[in-house]
Amino acid sequence: MSTASPTARPIDRLGVQLFTLAPMAARDLDATLKLIAESGYKEVEFFGPYHFSPPESIAFWEPLAAQLGISRIAYFGLTEQEVRARLDHYGLSAPAAHIDLPTARTRLAELAEAAHTLGHRYVVIPSARSEPLDTLDDYRRLAEELNAIGARADALGLRFGYHNHGYEQAPIDGRVPLEVLLEETDPALVTFELDIYWMIAGGGDPVATLAAYPGRFALMHIKDMSPIVRFAERGQTPQEWMALFPNMRDAGAGELDLPGILAQAERSGVQHFLLERDLAADPVQTLQASYRALAAIARASA
Repeated sequence: MSTASPTARPIDRLGVQLFTLAPMAARDLDATLKLIAESGYKEVEFFGPYHFSPPESIAFWEPLAAQLGISRIAYFGLTEQEVRARLDHYGLSAPAAHIDLPTARTRLAELAEAAHTLGHRYVVIPSARSEPLDTLDDYRRLAEELNAIGARADALGLRFGYHNHGYEQAPIDGRVPLEVLLEETDPALVTFELDIYWMIAGGGDPVATLAAYPGRFALMHIKDMSPIVRFAERGQTPQEWMALFPNMRDAGAGELDLPGILAQAERSGVQHFLLERDLAADPVQTLQASYRALAAIARASA
């Protein structure tokens, strides 16, 4: 069920990536969706792995989930039909979901069936850090595979995407790997989800990237940062990501130029704006304070 009016600007239907509230969602998805809706958000994005993911995906996830305090995989013990009923009850839509690369490679048909039940249009790889990504040729091979998966997804009625995680910003032989992915993937088959926090942590510039590649980013993850920080190394491991979690702030409570970033995002064609403060310590505070800040930015730019 869509809650957007035909003339609504994308920024007017803010969403939430459920990883923001992952432990809460694992305990009680119903209460989590209720909180999201009551805080003003209209969309949610799911994260995997899923019950149809291959065994290696679940085995890879389990130790990390235990470390992060996440007790269940999506859909948190419910069927897709039960989850859809809850989304509809709270007036929420779920335009996107994160998937890991093995699931995309081997379980795309199962994913498409679930996606159509839940209303997902986009299925997005949150990172490809399990792949060897040390050379530009590694990134070119990844782009080739993204195109191939994107073609299969398109045939199943889905839009396939890639989410940056910062390591793609570290130059290799004078080239920025993310630019290689953007330039060597087919825009008709592969879209992108821009995470502003991880791009900045990797040394990138969201405004410049959006301006340089209009139409390539359909989705955006919004979080704030204070103080501004960069990866100590290349940002290729969960340990490096988690080392920067303390610098995350609710939207509007940090040092990032969110008005400038969001304005350029709309000009460049971003369609879905999703709050993601990874594993927020106080989900109610994060959802409500971030919504107030982002709604104020949207009103000021109207």
